[in-house]
Amino acid sequence: MTFKEKVKELLNQGLAEYPSLFLIDFSISDDAKISVIIDGDQGVILQDCINISRAIDQNLDREEHDFSLEVASAGATSPLKLPRQYKKNVGRKLKITTLDQTVYEATLVDSDEENLFLEWKAREPKAIGKGKVTVEKKLSLSISDVKEAIVIISF
Repeated sequence: MTFKEKVKELLNQGLAEYPSLFLIDFSISDDAKISVIIDGDQGVILQDCINISRAIDQNLDREEHDFSLEVASAGATSPLKLPRQYKKNVGRKLKITTLDQTVYEATLVDSDEENLFLEWKAREPKAIGKGKVTVEKKLSLSISDVKEAIVIISF
C-alpha cells in the first residue's frame, strides 16, 4: 500500500466516525505535505479538524514517512463543489456562474443531488407604458451546469 493510499484510508476511517463531516479536497505534495479540506452539514468547528487530524496523524509512523499535516474547513468564501454543500446553504444568497458565463445572484430555496432551485427579484420594463416593475424570478439549474457557486456574505 502506498503512502497516499494509507493516508486516504485513515482519512476515510476518520470521516466515518463523524458522519456529519465530508471531504472537499485531499492532496499530498511531493514534499509529503498532507492537505485535507473538510466541511460539515452543520459547519466545521476546530474540534472537527483536530479529530480528523488525529485520525490520520496517530496512525502513521513518522519514522517511516516524514510528513506535515494540515486539516482545515472549506471556509466561508470557498466555492461550493458538492451537492451536500448546497443543501447546507439552502436559504442563503449565492453568486452562481454557469458554464456559459451567465451570472445569477439569487437565493437558494432548495437543492437535491442534481438541481438547484433559485429565486430572486428583478426590475423589468413594464409591458405597457414607461417605467419598470419588480418581478419574482425562479430557476431550476442543473448542478452540472454550474461553473462556480459562492455564498454571498452580507453584514
